[in-house]
Amino acid sequence: MTYQLLIALRYLRAKRRQRTISLNTLISIAGVTLGVAALIATLAVMSGFEDNLREKILGTNAHVVIVDRAQRPMEHYDEALKTVARLPHVVAATPFIYNQVLLTADANVHGVILRGIDPATEGTVTDVERNLIDGRLADLSNTFPPPVDKPELSPRSGIVIGKELALRLGVFMGDTINVVSPRGTMGPFGMVPKLRPYQVVGVFDSGMYDYDSSIAYISLAQAQDFFQMGNAVTGVEIKVDEIFRAEAVASAAEAALGGAYWVRDWKEMNRNLFSALKLEKIIMFIILVLIILVAAFNIIGTLTMIVIEKSREIAILKAMGATRRAVMGIFMLDGLIIGGVGVFIGIPLGYLVCWGIETFYTLPADVYYISHIPIRINLFDVVLVAGSALLITFLATVYPSWQAGRLAPVEALRYE
Repeated sequence: MTYQLLIALRYLRAKRRQRTISLNTLISIAGVTLGVAALIATLAVMSGFEDNLREKILGTNAHVVIVDRAQRPMEHYDEALKTVARLPHVVAATPFIYNQVLLTADANVHGVILRGIDPATEGTVTDVERNLIDGRLADLSNTFPPPVDKPELSPRSGIVIGKELALRLGVFMGDTINVVSPRGTMGPFGMVPKLRPYQVVGVFDSGMYDYDSSIAYISLAQAQDFFQMGNAVTGVEIKVDEIFRAEAVASAAEAALGGAYWVRDWKEMNRNLFSALKLEKIIMFIILVLIILVAAFNIIGTLTMIVIEKSREIAILKAMGATRRAVMGIFMLDGLIIGGVGVFIGIPLGYLVCWGIETFYTLPADVYYISHIPIRINLFDVVLVAGSALLITFLATVYPSWQAGRLAPVEALRYE
């Protein structure tokens, strides 16, 4: 152990007549500790919500989507399916149809996105089947007889709707709802909307209000018939083995398809949302760093006070041959010790706060889709917080160390 470190530790442990220095040292350590703990907990909550949101979005949507560049139906989607299925990291692919319609039930009307899917393969690409809280996805391909009280009606196909949409329309399993498309047939009085009844055969809960209140599913064959698309589809959905490889897979798919189609990954399709979350996380980090900055000002005051109190000892050290750099090193070590102890205590305290939030803090089920605040602690965030705290505390030592280093022994000992 060098003499600079021994002296630095001694200066932080003030004598009885200098209790203020010890108190300021403890306050500085507490400030760094609270700043580090608050930063770790806040970033963990932000990361947890981001992961939770991404999981819900990718549970309903595919990792990669292929559509026609001119927004026309894909006529030869079978070839595209075979091509992308051979690409590395592609787990599964399935066709889909996407259109806007109106759903009516008794006196309730609601506009939704109607998706035509292949019940046999949709579950391999998205989590729609796993999100079902009632019914089966396979029932979309079945045909159901008309109600007993209305035998004159034709048989109906199945439709799967979200939980919130079912509440808005006031329908339950087995009820009939009408799908109305504004793209109907031209009659003598203008465009006549197309209407077809469907039976509710499933209700899903994705955990996202926007999806649960605005999406409905029918079979791919029914969608092709209803929208008069023949054998065409809107596009192809792809699932990859690792979500962060989606961008590379999208580029590879676009190249393999010869540039005839527009291929987008989940990041591109939700760029605005995740960019906003990232910006919010950065802003929260900057705001909470102010806590450590307050502790840094306290460190400056503490070290300046030590320099004033120890001016005689500093002069003696310099008279004995200590260099200006060595004297500055003593006070820089003081600041780094304060920052290091604060970080050492703050990191486990931050983990403890995260554990407490995740374990004991519950959210009201009638308001939120989740019962607990999601927590995800990233190693990079912890290292970033620790590094930022140490850097700030080191910078706080520059002025007091410079002041101690420039102290002239003659001036300090003149009146001793």
